[in-house]
Amino acid sequence: MLSYLHAFHAGGPADVHKHAALAALIAHMTAKDKPLTYMETHAGSALYDLAAPEAVKTGEAVQGILRLEAGRRLPAGHPYAQALAAVRAKHGKTAYPGSPLLARALLRPGDVMHLMELHPREFEALRARMRGPKTHVHRRDGFEGVLALSPPTPRRGLVLVDPSFEVKSEYDDAAAFVVELHQKWPEAVIALWYPLLPAGLHQGMCEAIEAAGLPRLSRREAVFNDPAATRGMHGDGVLVVNTPYGVADALKAAQRLCSSLLG
Repeated sequence: MLSYLHAFHAGGPADVHKHAALAALIAHMTAKDKPLTYMETHAGSALYDLAAPEAVKTGEAVQGILRLEAGRRLPAGHPYAQALAAVRAKHGKTAYPGSPLLARALLRPGDVMHLMELHPREFEALRARMRGPKTHVHRRDGFEGVLALSPPTPRRGLVLVDPSFEVKSEYDDAAAFVVELHQKWPEAVIALWYPLLPAGLHQGMCEAIEAAGLPRLSRREAVFNDPAATRGMHGDGVLVVNTPYGVADALKAAQRLCSSLLG
């Protein structure tokens, strides 16, 4: 959706889960001495200021990453913490990385990035912030763009899928995309983030993916607000296709980090 701006939600509880899981996947995949391709369908603007009016207005960062750090519940050795430290060292103590900058902090010089963003203002910010070798920023529909480039070189890779889910049809679109992407690029590790909302539309999406029989599925959902007392998002989920062997415990730990924010 072209109306969606992630600056209002940066560093919130859902970001904690998504980014902790993403960091764990990247850290695991980069432990092997083989290059990889990293792609995103909805990259955003890559960098956010937790002191900016947008973040202050919603207060989500206070309930998310700031609460996590204040309670010292994020281990210093976690790749998520390492990426945060690297970004803040360069951009200031209130800086918060979107997934493109988080990934860049953990990827190696030989790895390739392809980042999709359709929103014109977000795209311009993304292009300015993500300049560099082997980094390709595309202003195009994320689903169409990733499919068009798949399978890439290097063929070993990871794709983050995180639409805004502001429109009901995005749930069906995301499920269809994940299945089609696996058909085109069977080796890809696909990480799909989704919100938990009262309507429960994520259930049909996840069931469609599960029914497709995709390999090594991992599905972790975290609740960070009381569903009975919350009208909006009360939690989120991360579904992974081709879950790398040995990363299951790290994905569970990311889920626990988010769930620990239940207030």
